[in-house]
Amino acid sequence: MEIRPIKTEADYQAALQAIESLMIAEPDSPEGDRLDVLVTLVEAYERIHYPIDFPDPVEAIKFRMEQQGLTVDDLVPVIGRKNRVYEILSRKRPLTLRMIEGLHEVFAIPAESLLKHSVDRGHAA
Repeated sequence: MEIRPIKTEADYQAALQAIESLMIAEPDSPEGDRLDVLVTLVEAYERIHYPIDFPDPVEAIKFRMEQQGLTVDDLVPVIGRKNRVYEILSRKRPLTLRMIEGLHEVFAIPAESLLKHSVDRGHAA
């Protein structure tokens, strides 16, 4: 099994093609092992060359609301009065640290997403 590091875009494309041809490989077979190693190499290359940034806080909140069928009323216990929820969702008010903690704990929204925008804009969270 000849496997080389992925150093260039051409190496990356070749690894993707190899992965595609190995997708039917049986687990714990030489082909399955080759697939596992190639996937690991591709993931490492993609982490460096194609990083995925976290969404901004408002988009993360709206996504979770849509995902879980939440309404503004569901956010009130975490964010505060209804008008404050609307201010957050319309980007007129930044999240506070208490809101970030609550959204993370109650709705499992990644804290990194909730902190990103506040830090980027220089707002105190």
